[in-house]
Formats: sequence, C-alpha cells, structure tokens
Amino acid sequence: MESKKETTYKYRVEDSASRMDEILDANDNDYEDNKSGIPSRDKLTYKNGCYVNVTALFIDIVDSSKLTDGNKRPTLAKMYRAFLSECVAIMNSWEMCKEININGDCVWGVFETPKKSDIDDVISVAAQLNSMINILNYKLMKKKYDTLTVGIGIDYGRALMVKAGYSGSGINEIVWMGDVVNTACHLANKAGRGYRRQTIVTENIYCNLNDHHKSLLSSYVDGQVTRYEGNIIRKNMEDWYKENCK
Repeated sequence: MESKKETTYKYRVEDSASRMDEILDANDNDYEDNKSGIPSRDKLTYKNGCYVNVTALFIDIVDSSKLTDGNKRPTLAKMYRAFLSECVAIMNSWEMCKEININGDCVWGVFETPKKSDIDDVISVAAQLNSMINILNYKLMKKKYDTLTVGIGIDYGRALMVKAGYSGSGINEIVWMGDVVNTACHLANKAGRGYRRQTIVTENIYCNLNDHHKSLLSSYVDGQVTRYEGNIIRKNMEDWYKENCK
C-alpha cells in the first residue's frame, strides 16, 4: 500500500465529476475471473479488477477499547506494536499469504489457497497466532501490563481485487471486496468473546480440512448457519513456551 502524500492537488469540482464519470463508465468486462491465482498489483488499474478465490484470515484484540482505561499511552503503544509486529511476522512467513493489512488493532491476510492442503496451512497460521499470543501475554505479565485476548475468523470464497485511490496522486491501495472478507472479519469480531473459542471458521473452510484439523474444531449454530470453533495451538511453539516462559 502506498500511503505517502507526495503532492498537494487543488480540488476542483469539475475534475471530480469527470473522474466519477470515468470510473462509473468503465466496462464491466474489465472485471475478470482470474483462475490462475492472485494477479500482481501492477496488472491492476483504476478501471479494472480481478475476481479470485482466496482464504481470508482476520485476528483482532477482544475489547481493545478497555485497554485504554488502565494503561498509559506509551504502554498501550508498546503492547499494540508487539501484537501487530508478530501477527505480521507470522503471516508474512507463509509464501501463500499475498496481502497483509493492518486496521487499528486488527491484522488480516489474504491467502492464495488453490489446493485443499493450502487451507489446512491457514489453520496452521491460526495455530501459530494463538501460540504467539500465549508467549506475548507471558511477557506482558512480566512487565505488569494487561494481557490480551484475541479472536480469529477465517473464510474461503470469491473476492474482487481492485485498485482504489486517486489516479496521479501517488496514493492508492488494493481493496478486497466480497463476502469472504466480510465474513472472516465478522467471525473475528465474535471469536474469543463470551462462550466462543479463539478461532471460528466457516463451513467452506471446515469441509476442506483434513481429519486431524477437523477433530480440533466443534460445530455450533449461528442463526441459521453452522460455524466451527476451537482453541488451536502450534505444538512446537507451545513446547518453547513451556520451556522458556516460566
């Protein structure tokens, strides 16, 4: 994402109206299905878009607004930085993770998962994230800081990938649109809260998992939809935690 504001442009309503027409008059055929996977960013313009099948994973902090009550701002900044840094590090270590975004206290990634085994790997990403939080909480407790609870939501489906911003401004961002992104975000906002476990996945995810990963999840009904949840951890990270976090 390019977010640096390089030049100041005078806003003119006539130019704005012209840009609106240019965008809205774009040919619908320029929005194509890309069956070969997620395209590179340089193939996107301000007039086209690509439909791709992806897995979206969201992780956010439960009740993050309450953290501001008992923490000074430098403390809160350090807590957030540690959380965000390691979420990004874990997602970025997987080649199939093609996009990572930070939105407040939420980190979310877009994963290219053409094979069923790839979706199992996304569950492994969730396990790493959960185990990382255990290690982080140990370090927070040593500093006498508040600990963190997180929620993770995962879904698989079709998304529209578009380039958004202002042409010529140097300010642009890849935007992911579709139910797969919205649902994963929605599940992350429910996970780890109340009776819900740390990780919640959709039926699309569950049906593509191997038997081992299925055994780690239990079903529940959310309205008229079946979801699957679990407290998944990464064994080698938990072994490290037991040995080093005493």
